[in-house]
Amino acid sequence: MKLTSPTDFEILTALSDGKRDNASNLSYILDKNRSYINTRLPILADYGLVERVGPAPNSGLYVITQKGAVVADMQEEYRDADTDFEAVVERRLNDS
Repeated sequence: MKLTSPTDFEILTALSDGKRDNASNLSYILDKNRSYINTRLPILADYGLVERVGPAPNSGLYVITQKGAVVADMQEEYRDADTDFEAVVERRLNDS
């Protein structure tokens, strides 16, 4: 898992309220370019950190997953280059 810090963590934190949101709103909240947020969301979805939701298949709405919430809380661990980040995330998921 290769995350862009701090942007990916900012996206996860913004979605941590449990509500669904789209790239346009997230770009406004985070003061980032919308097209950049649009490129990061599918990558985060591939990692299982966010999930694309309806009501329409192409609505562009995303929600954070349980794994994404764990990762959002682990930004410091991600910065530690000696840590196997994915293994730590999986252990936390299994412990919960």
